[in-house]
Formats: sequence, structure tokens, C-alpha cells
Amino acid sequence: MAVYEWRGLNPSGKDVKGVRDAENVRALRMILRRDGVILTQALEEAEAKKKKAREVDFGRFFRRVSALDVAMATRQLATLLKSGVPLVDSMSALIDQLENAELKNALTQTRDKVNEGSSLADALRAHPAIFQALYVNMVAAGEASGTLETVLGRLADFLESQTKLKNKVTAALAYPAFMSLMSLVTVAIMMIVVVPKVTSIFDDFQQALPWYTRLLIFTSDVFTGYWWLLLMLGFGAAYAFRRWLATPAGRATWDRRILGVPLFGKLLLMVAVSRFARTLSTLLSSGVPLLQAMEITRNVLGNVELMRVIEEAAGSIREGESIAAPLKRSGRFPPIVTHMIAIGEKSGQLEEMLENVAHAYDTQVETRVQAMTSLLEPAMIVVMGTISGGIAFSILMPLMRINEFVQ
Repeated sequence: MAVYEWRGLNPSGKDVKGVRDAENVRALRMILRRDGVILTQALEEAEAKKKKAREVDFGRFFRRVSALDVAMATRQLATLLKSGVPLVDSMSALIDQLENAELKNALTQTRDKVNEGSSLADALRAHPAIFQALYVNMVAAGEASGTLETVLGRLADFLESQTKLKNKVTAALAYPAFMSLMSLVTVAIMMIVVVPKVTSIFDDFQQALPWYTRLLIFTSDVFTGYWWLLLMLGFGAAYAFRRWLATPAGRATWDRRILGVPLFGKLLLMVAVSRFARTLSTLLSSGVPLLQAMEITRNVLGNVELMRVIEEAAGSIREGESIAAPLKRSGRFPPIVTHMIAIGEKSGQLEEMLENVAHAYDTQVETRVQAMTSLLEPAMIVVMGTISGGIAFSILMPLMRINEFVQ
């Protein structure tokens, strides 16, 4: 039986598409006709993939499915299920109102598989780029326990909280990043355009120029005459760094050292602790077994050093230890976090305690980011003022000496 990617028209004349198994195109047309869809195009999945590979789709970047898109769709699906609407009908209603083409296509394929008897978790597993392992495992736990609508609600809360935290950090660091870029562009323009024109008057100056003026002229000559080489070196260094970072040893070294960087390392650790606590709390509350939840949580941290700590903790848990003990031994998790986890384990309220840890660290991240932003802005102004003042000083001092010599 072949797998076809098809396009057609529904009873209202709206263009629809999806993926479906059928013996041949004729059988596919009959299956879709029973659903009220008129088939307009059908390609075998292998042939469709080859066609897409030959095409350059520049719009794919703008159609990417964000975590917020998934969160909104998940919450809507949870609401429909809580209202008593069957799963397939709920998914059909959700698909009709989705605007993101990638998400709509993925959910259409998922609905078709569910309609054919597959579980929702197994159907979602076919789209790992959109529905990650955490999402799929929580859905599987919800289906097994009969609390799918509750789990979907928790998933929506989790995705929204993670998106909110990410947006806060990104927004806070966007202004310093933009100012840094503009500062580099300004300095480059001054070195390439302004400084050569001004310092050309020193060509006939018989006296020796100060060392700082000579340094400025040398730097300007390098920028003017070898800008292409500087660009090549910059791109080459960036490419070499990415290649090194792609190796297991390089990634492990970088992730270990980045945690020790003043200010930023502490911030990254706070974000990772918050993500760890909230993810583990959400999974455990949804009925996912502890070891499986630890494995999923390990993969969402994004830092190899912390992932190693969680993997070792999972091994200790298999041998009968508590969660808090191996985390404390690692030295990577703050003492207050391991202490709260230990209390949660003893009191039987681990999920609630992890949620409290996540909330506390979300607040700390927001506070620290605001404080760093407040410090970065004046620091950047001082740096730019120093550079601009140094350039002006290097130009004006020889001019003043020329004026004294003339007098």
C-alpha cells in the first residue's frame, strides 16, 4: 500500500491537503470522496519528497512552527476535549482554524492516523521537529491514565511559561546586542572613511607623530586596505568555531566553561535550573515515570555539562538513591535547589516543590537580566565614548602641535 500526499477541495470549496495510505490513486479518490473531498492532486510520498528537495523554498523559514503556536493549538484542543467533543472531531475543528501551514499539515496527518486507529502519541511521534519527546511522552501518559485533556492543559501552561521566559531574556539582551553591532559599524566607518581623510594632512608634517596617532593611522590603513581579509578571517574564525562546537569534545568544553563566565554563566545556570525543575514537575504531574522523566528532562537542558549531571543522577536513582543526593554531589545545582527537592521527596510533594523552584528561578532570571541590562547600557556608553574620545584625541593633538609650530 502506497502513501500519498494529496490536495483537494472540501464541500465548501476550500483547498485542503494531507497524507493518506491507499492502494492507488483511484482508491485514494474514492476514500476522499467518502469524506466529501474532491481530489485534485496526488503524489506518492517518495516522489513528493524528491520534488520538494529540488525546490528552494525560501518561505519555509517564515512558516516555522514556534512553541507558542503549539501551545495555543494544545490549549484549544484541551478545551474542546473538556467540552466532551471526541478527539478526531476536536482535531478537525482545530485544523480548520489553524493558519500555520506546517502545523496544519502535521495535525492533519496526525488526525488521519488517529482516525485509522493509532494512538495520539504514536501519531504525533512522526513529527519530532514540531512535537518533541517531552510533548509525546506526556500525551502518552495522559492517554494511558485517561486524563488527556488535563495533560494537554499542563502542556500548554508549560510551553507558554518556557516561551515567556525565553522572550524575556531575548528582549532584555536585544538592545545591548543592537547597540554593540551599531558601535562596531560606527567604528568601522570612522576608520575607513573619516580617519584617512583627516590624517592625510599629516603627510607633510615634518615632526614625528605621537605613538597613539601612529597607531590610529596604522589601524585605519589596515581597515581600509585589508577589510576583505578581515572579513575572511572573521568568517573563517566563526566557521572554525562552529565546527569545533559541533564535536562532542568541543561542545562539552564550551558548555563547561560557559557556566564559569562571570555574570552570564550564573544567568545560564538559573535558566537551566528553572527549565529542569519545571519540565520534571510537569512530567511527573502528568504520570510519566521518574526515570523516563529524568531522561526527557536531560535532553531539554541544552548544556552538555548539566546533561551529564542529570544522566549520572538518573544512574544513582536506578541504584536506589534519592534525586537530591546526586544533584548535590555534582556541585552544579545550587544548595537551595537540592534542599527543596530533598524536602519535596520526604514530604511526598516533589512536583509542587519543583514548581516552586521553577517559579523562584524565573523571578531571579528576570531580576538578574534587568540588572545586567541596566549595567550594560552605561558600560557601552562609556566604551563608545572612550573609543570616540581616543580617536578625536589622536587627531587633535598633532593638529594642536602644528598650530604651535606655525605660531
